Amino acid sequence: MNTIGTAFRITLFGSSHGPAVGCTVDGCPPGIQIQREDMESDLSLRRPEPGIGTARREEDTISIISGVVDSVSTGTPITITIANRDVDSSKYIKFKRIPRPGHADFPAIMRYGEAHDIRGGGQFSGRMTAPLVVAGTVAKALLSTLAIEVAAYTQSIGKVVDDDAHDFQHVLEESRRNSIRAASAEMAELMRDEILSAAEDDDSVGGSIQCQCDGLPVGVGEPFFDTLEGEISKMLFSIPGVRGVEFGSGFRATIMRGSEHNDPYAVLEGQVITVTNHHGGVLGGLSTGMPLMIRVAFKPTASIAKEQNSVDLTTMRETSLRIEGRHDPCIVPRAVVVVEAVVAIVLADLCLRGGFIG
Repeated sequence: MNTIGTAFRITLFGSSHGPAVGCTVDGCPPGIQIQREDMESDLSLRRPEPGIGTARREEDTISIISGVVDSVSTGTPITITIANRDVDSSKYIKFKRIPRPGHADFPAIMRYGEAHDIRGGGQFSGRMTAPLVVAGTVAKALLSTLAIEVAAYTQSIGKVVDDDAHDFQHVLEESRRNSIRAASAEMAELMRDEILSAAEDDDSVGGSIQCQCDGLPVGVGEPFFDTLEGEISKMLFSIPGVRGVEFGSGFRATIMRGSEHNDPYAVLEGQVITVTNHHGGVLGGLSTGMPLMIRVAFKPTASIAKEQNSVDLTTMRETSLRIEGRHDPCIVPRAVVVVEAVVAIVLADLCLRGGFIG
């Protein structure tokens, strides 16, 4: 399915090498300030940096087809398209016969047969995250009416890991000052070197993104099955390349004792808080009012220049494959704004469902 959400529904359409990609956002209340400049700003964070990203250069020209007039939502479905202009499909034809390791080619060909659009990966391409970003801009505008903010940064690239704890406002500002989306200029340089090292070896590298949400009221989520972390995880796993999601202490909780992992309650300025935040802002599928802390793991980019082994599906014989074309040695920096968008979309949906937004 290409539609997700209950009260705030997102439908994606288009493909990597088609005329355009786009989305329809249904459920945004009327009267919300939605600025084209904010969409363009968010999309700019998804663009590759020259030298460490794909050579594909899209202007990401936005067309707001419906649902917004004079920068204000009308309450009707918001449809937005983003033109695809820098397209070269010539390198992809052979992948319908020889699937690329690490890509969705093989299962997609088995599922859809000759109808599968192999150009640029079709609907499985990272290009489909562009409309997710603009849908996220709409969601952020809606969340701002409750003073809810979402910010993320690159926590690791390969073996370079930022283990420091960062203030939310610092992340909100600093991660937008460098193209790696790191929380400091120093970490950005180390991470850039890690990416360049992989690229020089005709290889790729993965990493992780830390995302935080501040201002979320207590009780957001719809247990039993539509829990806060469950809904966020489901949508995060729709982002190409995601291989893991954890909240708070995550898998580290398995080596902690209950006395260590339990977060003691306290009162601060008349509000109930927890002294620590191992739970990452969610218990029992509901938000606790503490910062929502999410870590997202990304695999190394599947497209690498090294020769790889594959199978010729027409002859059913093993063969070798060398991928040409324009690809990122690391997608993590470009994915930071996508993670922010996805988290914002889910929070907007759950806030509407829970009656937190009027």
